[in-house]
Amino acid sequence: MDMQHAAVFLKKPRLGFWQLWNMSFGFFGIQFGFALQNANTSRIFSTLGAKPDDLALFWLAAPVTGLLVQPIIGYLSDHTWHARWGRRRPFFFAGATLASLALLLMPNSSALWMAVAVLWLMDASINISMEPFRAFVGDKLPAEQQTAGFAMQTFMIGCGAVIASLLPSLFDALGYSNVPVGGGIPETVRYAFYAGAVAYFGAVMWTVLTSDELPPADLDAFRAQRTGFIDAVRDIIEGFGKMPATMVQLAVVQFFSWIALFALWIYTTSGIAENVWHTTDAQSKAFQDAGNWVGIMFGVYNGVSALAAFLLPQLAKVIGRRNTHLVCLCIGGVSLASIFFITDQQMLLVPMIGVGVAWASILTMPYAILAGALPAERMGYYMGVFNFFIVIPQIASGLLLGYFTKHFFGGHAVMTLVLGGVSMAVAGLLCLAVRDVTAEA
Repeated sequence: MDMQHAAVFLKKPRLGFWQLWNMSFGFFGIQFGFALQNANTSRIFSTLGAKPDDLALFWLAAPVTGLLVQPIIGYLSDHTWHARWGRRRPFFFAGATLASLALLLMPNSSALWMAVAVLWLMDASINISMEPFRAFVGDKLPAEQQTAGFAMQTFMIGCGAVIASLLPSLFDALGYSNVPVGGGIPETVRYAFYAGAVAYFGAVMWTVLTSDELPPADLDAFRAQRTGFIDAVRDIIEGFGKMPATMVQLAVVQFFSWIALFALWIYTTSGIAENVWHTTDAQSKAFQDAGNWVGIMFGVYNGVSALAAFLLPQLAKVIGRRNTHLVCLCIGGVSLASIFFITDQQMLLVPMIGVGVAWASILTMPYAILAGALPAERMGYYMGVFNFFIVIPQIASGLLLGYFTKHFFGGHAVMTLVLGGVSMAVAGLLCLAVRDVTAEA
């Protein structure tokens, strides 16, 4: 191995429950950002005048940003060491600061272009803090604990998302206005984002202040690896051609999984507003009530994912991680597609159980399988590159889902949810081509 990649980190000890809790708690806050974004961005865009078949295009700002941010942040965090802050924690802090600012700005957008710009800032900032969190598990935990580490992150993601998704309904119950005034964003959404900003920053700082990091065994050799800008760019580009085979196999599964998720996040509000509330008018109370119910639906699937996070490692011990992911994705695909047949508000919560099972697996199993196939010294970089296969399907969705909704489905967004369900089931079947290197060792 050349000097550029020669750094070796100290032996990883097994961690106790509360150490796993502390190192994962930041994801509780990060998911406030993602959950508020996922459940409310299309609602905000619609309130500011966006048409249903244009929503996916407006979401493009986020994944395009991810194409640039994720591998660069991963690479930089691989090559960072600070005596007090460590390797990943400087990025936790920087991302949390910027993301909290974006959460404060988003519900104060007064025009559609402004909301799209803030979505760009929000997604970039969340990625700055989130991607190093994935590498954090590979850094700190021995191979036999990594599935548990990712499962703890999934639990935190689920808990944070449940609370964040319910915030607009909570503020509605407290008497805040849920109706747009003068074309602006309802009070329920604005105060939800304010609360999310506080939770995001506080939770990430908990991890920063309560968790340590393993230093390189030879700190002088690690520091000697640092390269100039040109060398760094060359190293990032060359890394694409050296991806482990398991990573490529998982990439195909991720592609179809995230097309489904993007369809869920973009079109659930419009889909159920028409299918159950019988309205397409984003300024109406019925549409905003549907938006609140989407928060409850998303809270259910995230709550299920938090509970499933502790069951998935046990299931994986019996049938393997690959087969666990296959089963969960197929359950989620059937559940998502079934929304088409539901016209009762309460019954909309039932398919969210299956979606939650799939979401738990998406957040756990690919990363657990991948961590065992990656070189330790490039964990952050390859975790960042792996998220290309989240970003690329999001871009494809942004370019294609609106076209399908308008020209193939006659503007009926609920049919786009069916398409998402089919895509998730296809992702499950593609798991059959994935090789879990750690399981075979």
